[in-house]
Amino acid sequence: MADDNTRAALFMLIGSSAFAVNDTFLKLLGAELSAFQILAMRGAIVTALFGVLVWRSRITFAQLNSSDRRFLLLRSGAEAMAAYFFFNALFNMPLANVTAILQVVPLSVALAAWLFLREPLGWRRLSAILIGFCGVLIIVRPGGADFGAPSVFALLTVVMVTIRDLSTRVMTKTVPSSLVACTTSLGVTLFGLAGAMTEIWVLPSPVAFGWLAGTVVFSFIGYYLIVLAMRTGELTFVAPFRYAGLLAALMLGWFILDEWPDTLTFVGGGIVVLTGVYALYRERQHKLRIAAATGASGG
Repeated sequence: MADDNTRAALFMLIGSSAFAVNDTFLKLLGAELSAFQILAMRGAIVTALFGVLVWRSRITFAQLNSSDRRFLLLRSGAEAMAAYFFFNALFNMPLANVTAILQVVPLSVALAAWLFLREPLGWRRLSAILIGFCGVLIIVRPGGADFGAPSVFALLTVVMVTIRDLSTRVMTKTVPSSLVACTTSLGVTLFGLAGAMTEIWVLPSPVAFGWLAGTVVFSFIGYYLIVLAMRTGELTFVAPFRYAGLLAALMLGWFILDEWPDTLTFVGGGIVVLTGVYALYRERQHKLRIAAATGASGG
């Protein structure tokens, strides 16, 4: 398991960094194209790629049970809205700020799972979650001069991603990851096409086509490696390495986008990361205690 965890940590580190590169390309692309057009164009290519994987798995949407179909549709809708909100936040905020806010997602998912799925949550993890949310408030600073629609879009992204991840959690394990990814990507693409119909389409420049290709490649790499990481190692060991994406976003924002967060953003981001790591540590300890108790009772 140690070797598996090492490989999984490497997959997570590279995958999270790949998403930061993808977000950098998206931010550059936003100078030429609208969010809807990007969703439609990128989504069509990514859906085709995942469609090949679905074809190879020989499992279709129609073969799923009714409960899995409903949750898959809910996941697709939540992902479409999350992508739209994220793009609008990304185009108007520093990359590192948006990335730091999204680091609270593991905490929001744990809280939502406790509230709606009755998953256990001790007072220490609950306290860490609440402190993590305080870190997000430090970043967005409600009522401050910098607080506006982009900050609201970033927070709405967290809500939508939480719904997406929660719906994924309640699906049965028999639903292939490729089908989940393809259906979700198709939903995002259709949402983008519907929105783009209300706009005048812009022909991207050759450079913008390069950025678009970059988003396709790095988003595909990021998704694949993160799924591989989750299936290779222990979740509680691997998950903290996702915070490498925040460091990558910070460096890319500095070198490529000429962005550098202010001190309060660093403070808030640090709080979010530290509480996230602590919450994962407490979850790991909880699972080890359960395993030990089960082993003792079985012996």
